[in-house]
Amino acid sequence: MKRFYPVIRVFGVLLMSFALTMLVPLLVSWYLQDGAASAYDEAFLLTFATGLGLWWASRHEAHDLKIRDGFLMVVLVWTVLPAYAGLPLVLHLNISFTDAYFEAVSGLTTTGSTVLSGLDKLPMSINLWRGMMVWLGGMGLIVLAVAVLPLLGIGGRQMFKAEAPGPMKDSQLTPRMTQTAKGLWAVYASVTVACVLSLKWAGMDWFDAVMHSFSTMGLGGFSSHDASFGYWDSPTIEGVTTLFMLLAGMNFATHFLAIHGRSLRPYVHDPEVGWYFTVTLGSVFGIALYLTALDVYPDFNTAMRFALFNVVSIATTTGFANTDYNLWPMFAPLWMLFLCSFATSAGSTGGGIKMIRALILYKQVYRELIRAMHPNAVWPIRLGGGVVPQNILSAVLAFGFAYMCFIVALTLLMTFSGLDIVTAFSAVVASINNTGPGLNQVGPATTYEILTDFQTWVCTFAMLLGRLEIFTLLVVLTPAFWRK
Repeated sequence: MKRFYPVIRVFGVLLMSFALTMLVPLLVSWYLQDGAASAYDEAFLLTFATGLGLWWASRHEAHDLKIRDGFLMVVLVWTVLPAYAGLPLVLHLNISFTDAYFEAVSGLTTTGSTVLSGLDKLPMSINLWRGMMVWLGGMGLIVLAVAVLPLLGIGGRQMFKAEAPGPMKDSQLTPRMTQTAKGLWAVYASVTVACVLSLKWAGMDWFDAVMHSFSTMGLGGFSSHDASFGYWDSPTIEGVTTLFMLLAGMNFATHFLAIHGRSLRPYVHDPEVGWYFTVTLGSVFGIALYLTALDVYPDFNTAMRFALFNVVSIATTTGFANTDYNLWPMFAPLWMLFLCSFATSAGSTGGGIKMIRALILYKQVYRELIRAMHPNAVWPIRLGGGVVPQNILSAVLAFGFAYMCFIVALTLLMTFSGLDIVTAFSAVVASINNTGPGLNQVGPATTYEILTDFQTWVCTFAMLLGRLEIFTLLVVLTPAFWRK
């Protein structure tokens, strides 16, 4: 047990830090007198006291984290933290622990699935807390910890490597990991402020602008209205949100390098950017033509408006909606679900396997075709001007296999529990890709409230798998991990 003390010590500090974020909705609740203040009082005290107790018990173990500790730390954060994040929902809304944990996991993993209805009537502080969970989870609480924990004498490099999205985890933007984390958060916070001001200009009030900016930049899709963006029915608001969803779906490291170097060159050299925009915007145009041809909308401009917002929202794994696209001909929403599996960039706040892995898999398939015709040909896989190392290629192939296996296995499990195949498949795909709404009974006009507790836990597990990119979670579940 003592060998886990360094992890327990760090986790205690993180838990106390997370408790402090609850003071924001607490102050809002006090100011607005919305009746939810007592829920935050109790949640804050319990979370902070638990973190303090863990830190106190292990305070003398100030060793740096090893690689194994980093994996355990990340899994602890994303599995245990939601239990505390859901406390205000349990205490004020009187919902079950299963539903509260699902909602908190959905927020912190930036999925955006919800079991709540009547969002328009919820206390403002509750909706603000839901948006904050998405925003905090967006860039990753671990990255924030890398910037803060060195000040406390706790190293964070192993934690960053375990959490950093994408197959190429060892690249650094600055020589020190702390500077890297601070740089990423600075960009993330700056673009969020720009999003708030833009949404206010477009017509939202200040509260909705802040809450929906949190959800937009985290690509989480939580809204304070049951009708999501259909509440405003505003092309201007939709256009602004679409722009920031596209920005959040790109690698924040690329944004950082572009801003730091005051040049657009990083976007040109990023191998994902061109494919990201080509696939996403090409799909928007294609689905708009498809909806126009089938007379779903009276003209192409109207079809383009709804296709642009909803396709970008699902492709970037945000989950906002301005119409019930579940009523569109089945090809369109299925194609949107397909996009959310790979469209976003590594290093973004989106989910799915990421565009860089999709490109590597595509190039590997093409190389095998060349080898079939020319067995002796040497055909290295190149990406971004360099050759992809064999270890990364092997890791991507293993990831793709595990990804498909989990989708099939979890879909079968959901259908075994009584769901129809469309609902089961779309719920699993939307959860493992951290997208939010699925189709049929879990479509954009409904919630996940219709699921049984068992089905809710399956989706919760899928969300955690997606956020931790499968292997981070699986490593901790293997017996070899726990051997000395």
